[in-house]
Amino acid sequence: MRLNRVITVAALVLASACAWAQERVVYHFDNAATQGLKGLRNMRNHLDVEPAAKLVAVAHAEGVDMLMEGAKADNGTQYAALISALVARGVVFEVCEITLKNRSLKKEAFIQEASFTPSGVARVARLQFQGAAYIKP
Repeated sequence: MRLNRVITVAALVLASACAWAQERVVYHFDNAATQGLKGLRNMRNHLDVEPAAKLVAVAHAEGVDMLMEGAKADNGTQYAALISALVARGVVFEVCEITLKNRSLKKEAFIQEASFTPSGVARVARLQFQGAAYIKP
């Protein structure tokens, strides 16, 4: 009986170590003008030092603006190229469908790298519940 307990505890410790081996992070964007370039730069830097990290960017409200076709930052930098480079490194970008409805936006208005989630804030909460760290640039 005691040996079974030791084996169970050892298995739990090993499972926890494996779970922590791959860092999971959700980046939360709700304003492209103030968070866009800074957040994308943060994500690039994050992957430079933790290449195995799994990053998910969730955008809602005005945060979705950076994922629209032709979107540019105030300094003229096009978001699409920066986002494509991050997608090539495994980053997932998700757009809130509630925002689409509230702002009368169509999915076709977004870059091809964008995926969609029913609710941005619910997705952020779910990812945190599943163990992802939270960063709001």
